[in-house]
Amino acid sequence: MSDKTPPRPRAAYRHFAPIQTRWMDNDVYGHVNNVVYYSFFDTAVNRFLIEGGALDIHEGEVIGLVVETGCRYFASLAFPERLEAGIGVSHIGRSSVRYEIGLFMEGEHTPAAEGHFVHVYVDRQDRRPTSLPERFRNLLETIRLGA
Repeated sequence: MSDKTPPRPRAAYRHFAPIQTRWMDNDVYGHVNNVVYYSFFDTAVNRFLIEGGALDIHEGEVIGLVVETGCRYFASLAFPERLEAGIGVSHIGRSSVRYEIGLFMEGEHTPAAEGHFVHVYVDRQDRRPTSLPERFRNLLETIRLGA
């Protein structure tokens, strides 16, 4: 996706997760620091996976490792704002998934930021790539973009 590609609108996303900014998210310039956006992305996606019964962060045999990430910024965010993270999947491979996330100010139709990350799912013990379990794949299909 080039920098000239317009951001995905709210309607493109299949699932939303609420996120509350925190006092500590603001930097000395009075807005949410860029590194915090990645925490928002990670929190929204993993919350979806845990609540959907696909990811057991303590005992599960499969864990996701981030191998690529990126973000484009369109509007400033600051504490105290309530956000909504739109979550979608643009690619499901044998052991990898590309997540797309839009961060929306509450009620807005255009994201303040848009990002992605790629997880490679590996065996918890040997850290080697492993096929996505069927329950995991089925959950991801529910948020596939364009579906």
